Amino acid sequence: MSGADTVKTVRIVVDATGVGQRLDQLLASSGAVVSRARAQALLRDGLVRVQGVPRKASYVLRPGDVVDASITTTPASPSTQSAPQPEALPLDVLYEDEDLLAINKAAGIVVHPAPGHWEGTLVSAVLHHLGVAPATGDPMRPGIIHRLDKDTSGVLVVAKTAEAHVRIAAQFRDRVVHKQYVAVVRGRLPAHDGIIEHPIGRHPRERQRMSVRSRRGRVATTRYRVVERHAGATFVRLFPTTGRTHQLRVHLAAVGCPVVGDRIYGRGRTTGRGSAEIEQALASFPRQALHAESIAFVHPRSGDRIEIHAPLAPDLQALLSVVRAHGRVTDPGR
Repeated sequence: MSGADTVKTVRIVVDATGVGQRLDQLLASSGAVVSRARAQALLRDGLVRVQGVPRKASYVLRPGDVVDASITTTPASPSTQSAPQPEALPLDVLYEDEDLLAINKAAGIVVHPAPGHWEGTLVSAVLHHLGVAPATGDPMRPGIIHRLDKDTSGVLVVAKTAEAHVRIAAQFRDRVVHKQYVAVVRGRLPAHDGIIEHPIGRHPRERQRMSVRSRRGRVATTRYRVVERHAGATFVRLFPTTGRTHQLRVHLAAVGCPVVGDRIYGRGRTTGRGSAEIEQALASFPRQALHAESIAFVHPRSGDRIEIHAPLAPDLQALLSVVRAHGRVTDPGR
């Protein structure tokens, strides 16, 4: 270690997105450690502790685990990314109290810093809104309990305190958080109400994608209810009981009904049986037509059941207006 190097301790409180991960995976994805190889080296040297106890790389994380890693750092260069900084960005607040902040996330906004998206994130907007970083969670994702994809809109909850973070993360682990989404999808789902149960894991060849054909898929369950059927498209409400990466998009594509605008999981499925107006609206929609409509959980302080709703995004409202005007089916549930 050079004279200019320093050793800092990074603390990560494991949230719902980290539960079930290996310890080395969490460290490598946190932004605090640059690679999985370096994370494994720190673990071999006993420089990473969970709840004060040194753990192996293969340790599987539990909700509320506190991870402390002693990391040697060098002076920052212009290319080095630091912790997220406050930015005065628009923020649509749905609910706020001393423990929680609920945001109606706009499509196109990245939740937390990542390669290629170091600025303009929801985390930076939250830091500006609060005036101080929440005392909880990964330093690159302070207060973030769960995530939404960049191009998914809707309700997202941020914890302001470590206690709120741990308690809500435990509810995610125990699958008692009720999440509700809506989507416009291609094609016709097989039933009015149904359940999609396909394990999800990394795609065997394209590692940035998820797949139901993974050799190491994890259990994933999505319940759905058709709201409206149209020629070429279906408006559907979705109730995931697990929280796998890209779960809803992967499950819907797996049953032949990809989310409209999904450029990853809807590839090759861009035509339908709708009118010219509907087909044009579906083909030109600029993002996945998926919206986190509501979330319900037990408040970490009061113990009361709380339910937070996010109004449908304007672009989705406009898409539905076109579909309804040119292809409404009068008996939507059958």
